[in-house]
Amino acid sequence: MGKFIITQRINNEYQFNLKAGNGEIILTSEGYIQKASCQKGIESVRVNSQDDSRYDKRVAVNGKDYFVLKARNGEIIGKSQFYTSKTAMENGIHSVKSNAPTAEIVDETLKN
Repeated sequence: MGKFIITQRINNEYQFNLKAGNGEIILTSEGYIQKASCQKGIESVRVNSQDDSRYDKRVAVNGKDYFVLKARNGEIIGKSQFYTSKTAMENGIHSVKSNAPTAEIVDETLKN
């Protein structure tokens, strides 16, 4: 089962990572100034991850495939890791689609 992990960056921005059941990070968010915005980002991933048209498949300058997930307004919600092949990238998209809707939320900013 997947998990959304909320953390806080050194610059105090909040971010989330969506991890697959095997612990691999499959999507990383942009930075958010407020935790509530980060939580809304998670909900946006849950909704938008099911729509194939929200995935923008790209190739990085190093030649690696990756994807971004966009909201309805075109804003990037999250970015994948770099993949060694288009097939691996497609598997990553499938993993986001299958994990995001039911992934539990773990807020690591609450730990002391």
